[in-house]
Amino acid sequence: MSEPHKITSKKFVLMAGNIGSGKTSLTRLLGDKLGWQTAYESVIDNPYLADFYADMRQWAFHLQIYFLGKRSLQHRELAEAPNSAISDRSIYEDAHIFARALNQMENMTDREFDAYLRLYEVVVSSLPKPDLLIYLKAPVPVLLQRIRIRGRAIEAGIDEAYLTLLDQLYEEWTSSFDLCPVLTIQSDAVDFVNRKEQLDLVATRVLDRLMGSEKIVLD
Repeated sequence: MSEPHKITSKKFVLMAGNIGSGKTSLTRLLGDKLGWQTAYESVIDNPYLADFYADMRQWAFHLQIYFLGKRSLQHRELAEAPNSAISDRSIYEDAHIFARALNQMENMTDREFDAYLRLYEVVVSSLPKPDLLIYLKAPVPVLLQRIRIRGRAIEAGIDEAYLTLLDQLYEEWTSSFDLCPVLTIQSDAVDFVNRKEQLDLVATRVLDRLMGSEKIVLD
């Protein structure tokens, strides 16, 4: 397969997907291949993450507020930067996936969730819209296997039920997401990490979507 043509105008792309879907890998690979600026979810400097995993009910609201502020700044910086950029995870997932899941799991009360959503709507209403959302998906058993293989201590408590809930929320959210075009990639069927020709295919589809507006699936 030939190398994808490069887009000369500035583009801002967001990577979304369940835990273990391959977001960080694809963000890095596309950034390297297309010469785009990359940004990743910050874990090391998060002052609430350890407390959250020790007591989710006590710290869920604090964690989500922290992510809201951190991700809104990152979103704006990337959108307003002179060069094309791609971000590993989006601010929209914070509300529609993770805060919603915390509420459904009763780790965030309805009152806290409502207060968070009010602030979220104020924040995102002023943010520049992305040019493309890449949605990576894979079956829950595949996600669980990947998480176990990489063996991150912080992910030790993730189970099938939680991944299934997130998967359902992702499907609901992406089916109605309309801020920009959506490219859905079945990451268990496309080996963009180990096969260059499949990464080339993904890169070509990404650039194609940046030229159009319809939702397509790559599998």
